[in-house]
Amino acid sequence: MRQQLNLPNALTATRIFLVPLLVVVLLTKFEGRLIFGIRKELLGAAIFGVASFTDWLDGYLARRRKQVTVLGQMMDPIADKLLTSAAFISLVQMGLAPAWMVAVIIGREFAVTGLRSLALARDVVIPASGLGKLKMIAQVVAILALILGQEEHLQGLALVGRAALWVVVVTALVSGYDYYRRFTQAPPRVLSESAR
Repeated sequence: MRQQLNLPNALTATRIFLVPLLVVVLLTKFEGRLIFGIRKELLGAAIFGVASFTDWLDGYLARRRKQVTVLGQMMDPIADKLLTSAAFISLVQMGLAPAWMVAVIIGREFAVTGLRSLALARDVVIPASGLGKLKMIAQVVAILALILGQEEHLQGLALVGRAALWVVVVTALVSGYDYYRRFTQAPPRVLSESAR
């Protein structure tokens, strides 16, 4: 078990612990919208930015240091989904993202996770979609831009955030269909390496 407790996994765990902090910062009404003298939008964007960076860093370190573990492979996608889902739901509550778009994005995550689990039960491994990277980048851009777009001098970012949100919805639907297509066409015991 000790070999599972390494730096990449610690970074993944940190990302999970940052999720409730992000929600509290974004959704709590602070006097003057300041937390320790910092605008809550800037602090929320910083927390999300750090958490998103750990997503890249934990995977990079795990591969570079040859510390890919079963625990890490289980925790990483859970941490990603928790972070982005919490951020998107917070944006809906703040009136910055349409609820239907967030429902499509989160619904796709549950559907794909269910499909991949069902496939594994049938000895079929469905590798991560190539569109997954584009979707993740678009999610980070959308969330950061929508949060920061509330600042008076950064209002132009709100337009970038809304455009990126459309990219997320389209890539979520297309990649979701791609997962479903590969699930229905894959023969049992496909020996493909699942992406982290």
